Amino acid sequence: MTLLARSFATALLTLAVTVAHAQTPAAPQRLRGTIESFDNTTLVVKERSGEVLRLALADTFAVNEVVPTELASIQAGSYIGTAAMPQADGTLQALEVLVFPEQARGSGEGHYPWDLQPGSTMTNATVADVVGQAKGRTLTLRYKDGEKKVLVPEGVPVVTVKPGDRALLVPGAKVLVTAQLRDGKPVALRVIAGRNGFAPPM
Repeated sequence: MTLLARSFATALLTLAVTVAHAQTPAAPQRLRGTIESFDNTTLVVKERSGEVLRLALADTFAVNEVVPTELASIQAGSYIGTAAMPQADGTLQALEVLVFPEQARGSGEGHYPWDLQPGSTMTNATVADVVGQAKGRTLTLRYKDGEKKVLVPEGVPVVTVKPGDRALLVPGAKVLVTAQLRDGKPVALRVIAGRNGFAPPM
């Protein structure tokens, strides 16, 4: 291949990579707040920062309802997600626990940073062991790349989710919205909503 041909091929490859990068959609973001209004085409949310956001709806827009459940419902074999704060001894202290429905087993499996609080993490994993404590439970969580021990103190919100509908999206409802910038505009992909003021704790 001549130098000119090689230069042309390199330019084409660079252009292809640049175009592919430009077409990569923005990563989804989590918005936590309260619904201001909803008209089946636009969701207006007052985010916890105080900012009011207007979001269009994705074609695949979905609604789930978050409901409280009991800490005792978490057994060995349960699949859960827990936002937590790392402790000095390497364990985690739960801020909340989501008990996944069986059909959602495996969702987001792993351990990674989370944005509920500064420095918080998320662990989605199978419960390998449950040990009762005087004021809570210690869970051993196993996921594909490792294991974590999580203390769940009494009073920490424990919830599950179930299919919901748009009737939940009333002014004042507390929501966790998964959103994405598309063509420079925020679009709601899905919403987890609480009923009667109950707030998604995750």
